[in-house]
Amino acid sequence: MGEAQELQLNIIVQDSHEANHQGCTDVPKQPVLPWRRNLNWWLRIAIYTLFVIAGQSAATLLGRLYYNKSGKSKWLGTLVQLAGFPILLPYYCIPASRRNPTTNITTNNIPLKSPSTLILASIYVSLGLLVALCCFLYSVGLSLLPVSTYSLICASQLAFNALFSFFLNSQKFTPYIVNSLVLLTISSTLLVLQGGDSADDPTGGSKTKYVIGFLCTVGASAGYGLVLSLTQRVFREVIRKETFAVILDMIVYQSLVATCAVLVGLFASGEWRGLRKEMEGFELGKVSYVMNLTWSAIIWQLYAIGAVGLIFEASSLFSNAISVVGLPVVPVLAVIFFHDKMDGIKAMAMVLGIWGFISYVYQHYLDDRKSKTGSNNATGEVSKAFPLENING
Repeated sequence: MGEAQELQLNIIVQDSHEANHQGCTDVPKQPVLPWRRNLNWWLRIAIYTLFVIAGQSAATLLGRLYYNKSGKSKWLGTLVQLAGFPILLPYYCIPASRRNPTTNITTNNIPLKSPSTLILASIYVSLGLLVALCCFLYSVGLSLLPVSTYSLICASQLAFNALFSFFLNSQKFTPYIVNSLVLLTISSTLLVLQGGDSADDPTGGSKTKYVIGFLCTVGASAGYGLVLSLTQRVFREVIRKETFAVILDMIVYQSLVATCAVLVGLFASGEWRGLRKEMEGFELGKVSYVMNLTWSAIIWQLYAIGAVGLIFEASSLFSNAISVVGLPVVPVLAVIFFHDKMDGIKAMAMVLGIWGFISYVYQHYLDDRKSKTGSNNATGEVSKAFPLENING
């Protein structure tokens, strides 16, 4: 879920920047400013990086701990991935003039008409329901698989995202993208061959449950790949704005719809009746039970904040790169805290997964350089990847 949310933010901002540069053709040329980084910028980057790497690792491990210590509710495990969005609401208390540093995308200096409330509501509801389904499948997968295996399978999300983008957003299949798809496919296939024979398998060696967990995780990854591609299309063709506010609107409203859907599932399934008994039987105690769920919800949102911060302080490429750095963290921590076995097959799958990530991100690096080169030639603007000081003081 955390990785998927970050990728969604990356696609939103990168696509809106490209659309803005294509639409604004009458911008006067500006002198290229010298690069200059200051201490405060590096401090913010360090904090956001910590949020991303620590957030995705801690939230996934807390989810596995919940199931390891007698937690059984898949719907509750889904809810904590989504219900932390209210901590983002204070952002809306900031005056609009301060929280919207950029403007609407324009064509020939004529602002584009904003979509109607009905259209936006339809988008938020549709994507929110799809996100709720994906989060539920992720919860089922996490409950049935070793956390190291689960995190490695989640890497297939990038492959699905590229595949759906090919059909929905005219994504070109370059050699680096194809290489990434092949590597991530092989990585997941190796984990299928491992089966449910691992001693760290929470299913107790049941191959049937292992296959169900595997299929649910792959299905969730495919679903999020579709969400990301649809979101990119929506921002390019429907919303067409380049503000921090519209990105948080997407996160908050989508999470609100998904949370409501999960609550309906929680009560309709009858799992809510067993939550009190589950809390009383939690191996670490009632307080630990509540703290586990509370901190899981908060940490998932801190992860999202870190992803947003890196995008706006640096670039979508940099945010993706930090995600790559964090990829092997969860399997390593799983070996330390949950005593997962890191056998040869799983180690090979992790290496192939990292290679696939790097190949995918490198292609985005090439696209990003090409886009910025064209933008600088046309407008003289400098990327937000580095804080700059105006040469006029």
